[in-house]
Amino acid sequence: MANLSGRQSPNTGSNDESLMSSGPSGSLLGSQQSPDITLIPSVWAMAPSIQAQAFKQEYGRDYSEVYELPAAEEEKSRLRRQHEMFNEVLGKYPPCLPEIMQPDADDSTEPKACLDLGCGSGMWIMEIAREFPDALAVAVDLVPMQCLTMPDNCRSEVDDINLGLEHFYGNFNVVHVRLIAAGIHDYVNFIDEVSHVLRPDGLLDMVEFDFHVYDHMEDGNHRRCEVDGNTIAEPWLARWLMFADVAAQNAGGQTDAATHVQRWITAHPAFQHAVYQDYWIPVSPHPSFNEFQRRIGSQMRDDLMSFLKSGRPLLLGSGVPEAIVDELQQNAERELHTAARAQYIRCQSIYCRKKAP
Repeated sequence: MANLSGRQSPNTGSNDESLMSSGPSGSLLGSQQSPDITLIPSVWAMAPSIQAQAFKQEYGRDYSEVYELPAAEEEKSRLRRQHEMFNEVLGKYPPCLPEIMQPDADDSTEPKACLDLGCGSGMWIMEIAREFPDALAVAVDLVPMQCLTMPDNCRSEVDDINLGLEHFYGNFNVVHVRLIAAGIHDYVNFIDEVSHVLRPDGLLDMVEFDFHVYDHMEDGNHRRCEVDGNTIAEPWLARWLMFADVAAQNAGGQTDAATHVQRWITAHPAFQHAVYQDYWIPVSPHPSFNEFQRRIGSQMRDDLMSFLKSGRPLLLGSGVPEAIVDELQQNAERELHTAARAQYIRCQSIYCRKKAP
């Protein structure tokens, strides 16, 4: 599809502007030379032989202890499909990234380096590694990437990024963050940590969502579905996400980060030239949507159907009775399968540059 946002998109074809709404933006400056800094190994680097220690079994599923979401093969598969959908809707990366990642003319400088925090399936960072073979690419998550075709210039590290990123300070030209707020305990501090990780003129590329569902309005606007936990009734997907939101917060996640991230980034003294964008992604192929929206809605529906299953331990672990979890999940699946409601989720994207001295 064509570029909806000014971000780099890997595909061509038709697009639908209703997936995007405008926000404050500014132009980005070209990159400058990076200081000569050697990459330092992660303090939590983990060998594949002890991968099993990163998991525990509960409610019949493997899941990461810190982020409280499954890390089994089915979840990795969901994240791979989600990545492909996001590439089409959001674009692969901001337009300034290729310039930043190109090798400097001076061969004596350190290679360019990109860090993917909360890398999930690792699809994004491996694409970057293949596209920029002279650069270093580092993927960080609670679970090491297991990929037989990992590029030689890409490595996987195991870290709880809530413990700090001091071992990465000053080492990266690009930091990528996508949908990790549920696992971050202090997002303002996390943003500050990233500011130290970036080299001067480095790029921060961030996407989060707010755990809410939005109704499609006849005037083209979007109205948030307001639900609470006192009633177990429709709208079912919105109510399931509300329970997941509360459970993630109880586990220490800052799930409201998407709502505040634009303000936090623009207020941080290290960043400049922030470009913000809302993306409204259909949750199902509702008949009222156009062809492109229905196609994306079908992909998002599949993603959410898998997420309802993978998020089950999160709800059960937070104390929600199994009977209620069953009712929420079954009805949300039915609501999605029948495309009963014209609804969206909102993804909030912001990218910015670190100021040079």
